[in-house]
This record gives sequence, C-alpha cells and structure tokens, in this order.
Amino acid sequence: MNTYMLAMLGWTEIAVIVFVVLLLFGAKKLPELARGMGKGIREFKRASSDIQYELESSQYEEEKPRPRRRKEKPAEAAEAEVENKETKAESSRESKA
Repeated sequence: MNTYMLAMLGWTEIAVIVFVVLLLFGAKKLPELARGMGKGIREFKRASSDIQYELESSQYEEEKPRPRRRKEKPAEAAEAEVENKETKAESSRESKA
C-alpha cells in the first residue's frame, strides 16, 4: 500500500474524524484540548528556536573571539567620578535657581 495515499485526506474523511472526536470528548472539552495543544506547540517552537540560537551563537563565538575591554587605571576612574559629581552639583544648582 502506498503511504502517500494515506496522507491525502478528503473533506469527507476530515469531517468524519472531527465528528468522532466531538463524540468522544464532547463540545465542552474541545476548547481545553485545543488550548493545551496550542501551548504545547508554542513551547516546542520556542525551545527549538532557543536551541538553534544557542548553536548559532556558540559557532559565532568560536570563529571570532571577543575583544578584551580596556581596564581603567584607578586615577582615571577617580577623575571620572569627580567630574560626574561636579556636573550633578551644577545641574542641581541650576534647577534650584
């Protein structure tokens, strides 16, 4: 038997399947089942895209290493902190005036 023929369902076969499912589960349970299936499919897609992203990012990291950040000297850091305090003090004086 050809498996391709099994994959092609007509509208009558689909209608019979829907009718049987409706009889088995009832009209009240169908929305719950559909909601659960939707959540499952959504979670599967999210997990597969996360895995794909991780694989691509790890491949990119192996090809190009990250550049190292320049470390500030303690004197430069202290000067930058003093400048920040001065600008904050000036702006607070201007807003009060």
